[in-house]
Amino acid sequence: MIYVFDNNTLAGIFRHYFRASFPTFWERFDTMVSDGTICSVREVNNELKRMARGDELEAWAKTHTNFFCLPTSDELRFITQIYSVPHFLQNLGAKKLFNGGAFADPFLIAKAYISGGTVVTQEKLKPHGAKIPNICKHFSIPYTDLQGFLQAQNWVFK
Repeated sequence: MIYVFDNNTLAGIFRHYFRASFPTFWERFDTMVSDGTICSVREVNNELKRMARGDELEAWAKTHTNFFCLPTSDELRFITQIYSVPHFLQNLGAKKLFNGGAFADPFLIAKAYISGGTVVTQEKLKPHGAKIPNICKHFSIPYTDLQGFLQAQNWVFK
């Protein structure tokens, strides 16, 4: 099982789980990154580069380029399946793409689908929405938030 992390989840980790205060968290997280159990997609890295916040997450991303996977041909084919559902076209973020922005959502979902993994995002299921959880639910792809990931790993910090 792999976990495919969204930008918002990574940002939350780096914002709230300081290395000096949560060394056990970081030991476990780094191990899962090293063994490929946790990954993300190139488009998340592109989003991070566009934000250029100069923070610890940006620095970490620069030294962990292998964490951000390139899409496979199977993943690209699945993305076309996502957008063959007319309702999900509103997720596309055309304005973002036309302005040269990165758009990771379909790549995260496709990575999880093809690899049999779980998307980890802070987005919430929205009735009649086209957010990551809505698309995952439609295609029966597991998804969770950071708290759900921590619970699935039985990570408890005291």
